[in-house]
Amino acid sequence: MDNDTPFDEMLRPDTSVREAYQAFESWFSSEDPAHLRAKAREAEAVFRLTGITFNVYGKAEAAERLIPFDIVPRIIAAREWTKVSKGIEQRVRALNAFLHDIHHRQEIVRAGILPVDMIARNDAFLQQMIGVEPPGGIYTHIVGVDLVRTGPDQFYVLEDNARTPSGVSYMLENRETMLHMFPELFAKNKVRRVSSYPQNLHSSLAACAPRKCDQDPVVAVLTPGIHNSAYYEHSFLADQMGVELVQGHDLRVVDGRIAMRTTQGYRTIDVLYRRVDDDYLDPMNFRPDSQLGVPGIFDVYRAGGITIANAPGTGVSDDKAIYSYMPEIVEFYTGEKAQLENVPTWRCSDADSLGHVLDNLEDLVVKEVHGSGGYGMLIGPTSSKKEIAEFRKKLQNRPGNYIAQPTLSLSTCPIFAKAGLTPRHVDLRPFVLVSPNGIDITPGGLTRVALKKGSLVVNSSQGGGTKDTWVLEEE
Repeated sequence: MDNDTPFDEMLRPDTSVREAYQAFESWFSSEDPAHLRAKAREAEAVFRLTGITFNVYGKAEAAERLIPFDIVPRIIAAREWTKVSKGIEQRVRALNAFLHDIHHRQEIVRAGILPVDMIARNDAFLQQMIGVEPPGGIYTHIVGVDLVRTGPDQFYVLEDNARTPSGVSYMLENRETMLHMFPELFAKNKVRRVSSYPQNLHSSLAACAPRKCDQDPVVAVLTPGIHNSAYYEHSFLADQMGVELVQGHDLRVVDGRIAMRTTQGYRTIDVLYRRVDDDYLDPMNFRPDSQLGVPGIFDVYRAGGITIANAPGTGVSDDKAIYSYMPEIVEFYTGEKAQLENVPTWRCSDADSLGHVLDNLEDLVVKEVHGSGGYGMLIGPTSSKKEIAEFRKKLQNRPGNYIAQPTLSLSTCPIFAKAGLTPRHVDLRPFVLVSPNGIDITPGGLTRVALKKGSLVVNSSQGGGTKDTWVLEEE
């Protein structure tokens, strides 16, 4: 891992244009910059009009914000995508096998590969799921695998998102916007389509219907409500799939099934794509103060009366301490070495690792084990002495709550700026659908970009933007 010069996905070290970007660069250099600036403003207006916003939590002025969209696509060659997608499929298979195992025989613990405390003391592990067999044997129906790139053939998994991965609506809207504004670009570049994702999502969910389903499966999306940061996505996906968007108070247990309120009375739901966290899913089985869930839904689930996607308890595989064991987990369940590498990780619960981390805080990235969205983390090289000192106290007080990683030199892609094309750091979240019929990986995913020069934080909640992601067809 070279931490000095970032890998530029568009330009070679001699400034010649890499093959995947050549058609785009030829087009871009012939365009009037003023025209492109007008198009960028038009894209922003489209996003604002469509209502593609997100909420920022934890701020007094918390309000809806527009996620900045950059009109320069991130372009991935067919050969590169083939390598990445094979690695993703292997990892997702291992994740699903791991989740089944830890809720049943726990062979990976018996084999001495994973310490029992990693499961038993994990806040995301649901004892109530022990022995439960989800419909079709699928735990991770929808997965987002966060990838970073550091070289021509170097892709690392930054984290796994198997609980409630978000962002797919931005992937779809980004593509729709680019198709509308620059149709000529798609005529010059053979770009693989992503527009079938909603239909594929519906088909994949329907294929996971519970055994008590004796008709065409009825699918619905469960949202916490309009104040949730991803509410736009919840309503977007329900609309695109042609299914009902429901809240907890719309649902009830009827004759051992879950039914939703409609103008014609209550209608049975077979598959519920939930965007509500485990704790709030069922006040009778989890948090009794939850106003977001459905009383009794977990009992219906255990009895085979409904499919919940993703399955309760999948959040344990998002745990960043579990992540550090993923190379061993992949090999244990697939019999193969992991095709996609993990970022080297120090578990601060280990005394020796903690000592190393405390001695090198200014050079490391430190993350909360259950953190997300770029919150609760320290990026040593860009932090002040005061911030490092404060984080040192957190680490010493609760070492088991953190992991640490080296600061990777993330690859860069060009963004459209006043001075023309200028490189910025990016990551990638491909989206994966899993059902008994197989694994479907959408070609591309959500590219997040750090719009500030030199910044490595790409999260929208921390000022990052998004790009359309192109996977080119094979020649």
